[in-house]
Amino acid sequence: MDVVEYAPGRRADVYGGAPDPVALLWHGTQTDSRAAVRVLAQALAERGICVVAPDWDSHAGDGGRADLLSSIDFARSRGSNSALVVIGWSLGGAAAAGLTLRAVEFQVSVAHAICLAGAFMVDDPISGSPVLDGITGDAVRTPFTLFSGTADDVVPTSVATEFAAALHANDWPVDIVELEADHGSIAGARYDAALDRYEAAEDPATKAIVDVIADRIAAIMFA
Repeated sequence: MDVVEYAPGRRADVYGGAPDPVALLWHGTQTDSRAAVRVLAQALAERGICVVAPDWDSHAGDGGRADLLSSIDFARSRGSNSALVVIGWSLGGAAAAGLTLRAVEFQVSVAHAICLAGAFMVDDPISGSPVLDGITGDAVRTPFTLFSGTADDVVPTSVATEFAAALHANDWPVDIVELEADHGSIAGARYDAALDRYEAAEDPATKAIVDVIADRIAAIMFA
């Protein structure tokens, strides 16, 4: 793993040596918490995927927009294919969805959007608007895969199913994968109540969940 500067003063971890395929992996609602998704990033790298996991600040004045957009430019520069696979957890999942639905507006080509416990009930931090407001008739119908945890008490599975129903109603391809996971383990993390933060989790149960998710993502990226 290499630590790089993807924008002035902003760091990202890059896992894997191959320049292609590249996945951009966004953490959720925290300030500079790229380490929380380390276990998932490592699992993806073991499957031959180059992962860019940037810090971003969801508590910044712009909601993290500048960080997210800068990390997109950096991730695109790492691969030979201009189409980007974007993976987002929680609020990062809302950002991934918002970017995908507004890809034409942001002049970004997204190959696949993968959302882990996506917080679609809140505004997309890139646009600052409800995620589904980004659907337009002429948008490119980039496929979505939504991972949802049946033990998630932060973002219940109903959020994913309702979002998927809205996508289906607009002829947008989407798959839902439900796992026996909570809000942290679905991204390879655990909640530390003392620190009020999510941290990377090393326990066998979480690693088993991560392996299932990493296998599914690898199958998507190498299809």
